[in-house]
Amino acid sequence: MFLKPASPDIRVPDPSQQGTPGYWLPGEGREVESSMYWARRLIDGDVVEAPAPAAAASQPAVALPSAPSA
Repeated sequence: MFLKPASPDIRVPDPSQQGTPGYWLPGEGREVESSMYWARRLIDGDVVEAPAPAAAASQPAVALPSAPSA
């Protein structure tokens, strides 16, 4: 699921990133694995579900080379 902080002034720790510089859930959000931890953050109102950015749609399609004809 894709979650982001409910407001810009809320800092929410991301346990899957513990010990790394990206320990906090970024303001633009991140894809996280569904767990009781995130369910509780949703219930508490610390985070909100959001649509994941369409990264694949914004990248141009790569043309594959065609096979030589026989």
